[in-house]
Amino acid sequence: METTSRVGAQAPAAEDGQQVPSARRTVDGYLLAHFPWYGLDEAFTGPRWLMQVGTSADGAVEHGSIGHGEEPSVRSESTEDKERFAVVVTVAASPSRRSADGTGLLEATSVSSAAWLAGVGLLSFTWPGQMDHTRRDNWLDQQTETAWVLADDLEGPDWTSLSLPVDGVPTPFHYRELEFGWVLAGSTQEGVHVGAYGRGMSAYGLAFAKIKDIAAYE
Repeated sequence: METTSRVGAQAPAAEDGQQVPSARRTVDGYLLAHFPWYGLDEAFTGPRWLMQVGTSADGAVEHGSIGHGEEPSVRSESTEDKERFAVVVTVAASPSRRSADGTGLLEATSVSSAAWLAGVGLLSFTWPGQMDHTRRDNWLDQQTETAWVLADDLEGPDWTSLSLPVDGVPTPFHYRELEFGWVLAGSTQEGVHVGAYGRGMSAYGLAFAKIKDIAAYE
């Protein structure tokens, strides 16, 4: 599958597995992007928060995530159903190309890139019940590889079609439900791929829009 590096696919975590508080994240990396960022449109009036950007081998910003709703953490199974959040992942549409220093080849990005990043993002906030750290690490490795395989087969039986507004225009998305949330991915007319994942918020009522001023999230 043509995609960005797997590194940086999820928000930074502390040693105990909890996500780094949003107060410690900055808008600096987002401002370096050469592409527009996407989030839920103005119909969503809840909290919005920065997560993390991902870079290519030559340091260029290639993707990043914006959270909406209740900021999730890795929690026990008994509390997962109470979380209501949606995270929007923006991925720059880039062809395969040489790195800036000419020493390597940077991989292309695609809708599959957005689907995989969204899938891994959801996994990063999922902790199956009755599972210790060691077993969860093994489970996470298995599920991550599964997300990779599924993202490489968006026309397969595990995905369904869903049309959602992007900048007011009905746009086709690939959609997949999991026992611990949902994942979707598609492309925009602005030259970026959009992925999303969430829990407690229905994907069917979402609409996406270009963020007018990412600096307002600082």
